[in-house]
Amino acid sequence: MIQLIGLLAISWLLIWLFEKGDLSVLGLTPTKDRLKYFAVLFFVSAILAATAFLLRMYFVKEEYTISQPLTAGSILLESWYQFRSVFTEELLCRGALLYILIKKIGQTKAVIVSALFFAVLHWLNAGVLGDPIQMTMVFAFTFAMGLLLAYSFARTFSLLIPFAIHFGWNLTQNYIFPDTATGNHIFILASPPPIVTISYLAFFTMLLFPKISVLVINYLLVKQYPQVKVPQG
Repeated sequence: MIQLIGLLAISWLLIWLFEKGDLSVLGLTPTKDRLKYFAVLFFVSAILAATAFLLRMYFVKEEYTISQPLTAGSILLESWYQFRSVFTEELLCRGALLYILIKKIGQTKAVIVSALFFAVLHWLNAGVLGDPIQMTMVFAFTFAMGLLLAYSFARTFSLLIPFAIHFGWNLTQNYIFPDTATGNHIFILASPPPIVTISYLAFFTMLLFPKISVLVINYLLVKQYPQVKVPQG
């Protein structure tokens, strides 16, 4: 919590130094339109993230069961952890710095810079530095996702919109299903998956369909949001 308060304070300071503005330029205040898009984008992202595991159930015959013990307290705690993690990344990559960059160098260049920063940040978080194959794989998706999230902010000037996409994806991939080997999850593998042979088409469908669909569908949804003019601080 202290980390988020600190980031919000730094964001406010940057905006104030840049144009004597405040955090209102980040669009954190809920409105009817923002809440509507937040709900749609969150659930679409969560469902598309879940397709990765549904496809694995179908092609690789993985079976999942509910983790035990599972309590309301543990669900709230882990959901808060994912919320804090995503909000931190949004403040760093799509917050005051992106707002300032848009006003300084224009929307297109600012979105690309933000996406590059987001991708490099995930190199560090994933610990793949020095492994060219892993770096390429991580960069390809996180850069594309970074473009979508930065575009979402640049179109709506509300951090709630990219946050909804990011949170829906991360909550499902990192907590609801066990995309990572560590940490707590709602669903866990019931048993080691059997050894099966699948086609290249099936493999790449499992690998790429969730990632491509979350990018394309959310882009089309965000594009329906009326373009918001750059707010003045």
